[in-house]
Amino acid sequence: MEREILRSTEISETLLLLEKTATNDVPHWKDQITTRGLIASALLGILFCIITHKLNLTVGIIPSLNVAAGLLGFFFVKSWTGFLSKLGFSVEPFTKQENTVIQTCVVACYGLAYSGGFGSYLIAMDERTYKLIGADRPGNNPEDVINPGLGWMIVFLFAVSFLGLFSLVPLRKVMILDYKLTYPSGTATAMLINSFHDNSGAELAGNQVNCLGKYLSISFVWSCFKWFFSGIGDACGFDNFPTLGLTLFKNTFYFDFSPTFIGCGLICPHLVNCSVLLGAIISWGFLWPFISHHAGDWYPSDLETNDFKGLYGYKVFIPIAIILGDGLYNLIKITIVTTKELFKKQKHLPIFTDILDESGDLDKKKRDEVFLKDHIPLGFAVSGYVCLAAISTATIPLIFPPLKWYFVLCSYLVAPGLAFCNSYGAGLTDMSLPSTYGKIGLFTIASIVGNNSGSSGGVIAGLSACGVMMAIVSTAADLMQDFKTGYLTLSSAKSMFVTQLLGTAMGCVIAPLTFWMFWTAFEVGDPDGLYKAPYAVIYREMAILGIEGFGKLPKHCLALCCGFFVAALVVNLVRDVTPPKISKFIPLPMAMAAPFYIGAYFAIDMFVGSVVLFIWERVDKKDADDYSGAVASGLICGDGIWTIPSAVLSILRINPPICMYFRPS
Repeated sequence: MEREILRSTEISETLLLLEKTATNDVPHWKDQITTRGLIASALLGILFCIITHKLNLTVGIIPSLNVAAGLLGFFFVKSWTGFLSKLGFSVEPFTKQENTVIQTCVVACYGLAYSGGFGSYLIAMDERTYKLIGADRPGNNPEDVINPGLGWMIVFLFAVSFLGLFSLVPLRKVMILDYKLTYPSGTATAMLINSFHDNSGAELAGNQVNCLGKYLSISFVWSCFKWFFSGIGDACGFDNFPTLGLTLFKNTFYFDFSPTFIGCGLICPHLVNCSVLLGAIISWGFLWPFISHHAGDWYPSDLETNDFKGLYGYKVFIPIAIILGDGLYNLIKITIVTTKELFKKQKHLPIFTDILDESGDLDKKKRDEVFLKDHIPLGFAVSGYVCLAAISTATIPLIFPPLKWYFVLCSYLVAPGLAFCNSYGAGLTDMSLPSTYGKIGLFTIASIVGNNSGSSGGVIAGLSACGVMMAIVSTAADLMQDFKTGYLTLSSAKSMFVTQLLGTAMGCVIAPLTFWMFWTAFEVGDPDGLYKAPYAVIYREMAILGIEGFGKLPKHCLALCCGFFVAALVVNLVRDVTPPKISKFIPLPMAMAAPFYIGAYFAIDMFVGSVVLFIWERVDKKDADDYSGAVASGLICGDGIWTIPSAVLSILRINPPICMYFRPS
């Protein structure tokens, strides 16, 4: 699931006006990176990695948490400095540059919980996913199994996660100043941080922090309360509460009282939530019951629930078709838009031209001067990329032997171009598509290796190539977005770059460690469990498709896949050619795809969050705009924090005392 479609792109330019601060008052770039800021970043990085893993392993929908990172960073440091001040200690003032550094570090850290593939390509390599697909599935070979290991996951992330940061550093002026790309999420985060450190916004910031703390506490207590009724197994508790009746419950239509998904519904645009619900209605309300009625004709009726020759095959391959159709359309669209804009602007890219726009206003000149003041040498970026590519090319084949060094080298030769396309597209549309670029590597390498070695090794090679590509294009887009945030908050570009390096280093350790907590405490990947890891099966099947094609699918499955693939293309095309007043009501295919495989329950939760926000906006729009993000962040963070004691209890084999279960009378 593309997490980036969940960002809101509404930007209020009036909030971007800077207070009249002299450039000399801006802290030196080294002073913007503080010990307390790095400690706060590490703590928040742990929390946000846990939240990302939880969402990744349950539904695969991950909202942008940039604003929450900025808000919690402000809360942590303000609370700490206030506490020390009351004790009589002298503390350095908390600046918006330090706040920006914390937000950047946290985003770099938890971003690896997504691009690291812990809910997709990496876990698709494990034995449980291999067995779930079936040993008799052509192309699904026992040689293509690598179970998660803490050591090799950390080494792999260190090998691939830094190259994206060096690939586009020389183009920072081009992207931010010359092309004036908006990067809506980065701009929105800058708005928030500027408001926190402006006298007129201090009171609102304090109220937002109080609101976040209140709902974080409510969410944590509620999650703890739910645990007592969840019993042993996966059929007990509020997570299996038939709120809409037992008949709809069998088709996964029920409200499961999840603060996380309700919070996602509050953060995500209404269109995303409605698209998810529409996808649930189409699949679980009509399509799967219709196909089930043809059991015995379209597929054998005596198959197990997770047999790909039966209904399960439709549930996996149809969402794959929608995801690929949506991804292909947006890739082509962004490539065309990027190419047109490049030729429209100028033929040659001006790199490191330190000439300020004389026609700009005082605030713009101030931002430009700060942004260009701390120079990042071109030679440093190029040599860093070459050295890291050489190390990675030598290291990755040791972890994944089927992915030969020359495949890794070829990936790094084409990666900067793809990273530029992705970063430019994200600046224009706020859509970063790392998994789409990753799938290009997945299909290409899986096909080449599988067909040249009798299919053995193709799955591992394809999945690991997907990881290499995802890591580069994802971190490059995140870096450029953070450059935009730093530009608007008068933060040094050098401090942004160094902080990205530090945050990425944290993420290379924290993301695997927090995932390992889930892996050891829960049955990750169990289709009937709490953490289904739905995209593990989908990614492994994509790799197998790259090798074997579409053989052995259930009757009419290929035709349905083609139909939904074309439908995804058509819906996206209609969205782009119709006027905004119409297109805003046309659903998003990528969001519709998630419930096809996972179920309808989380769509109900997200829709509840959307309805609450809709009513709130109608009653008091300003109040909703000011506090909905804080409420959503509190709900998500409180539920995420409860994951830690829940995992500890599971590891200690302490089971909930009560099983609340429902059955017909």
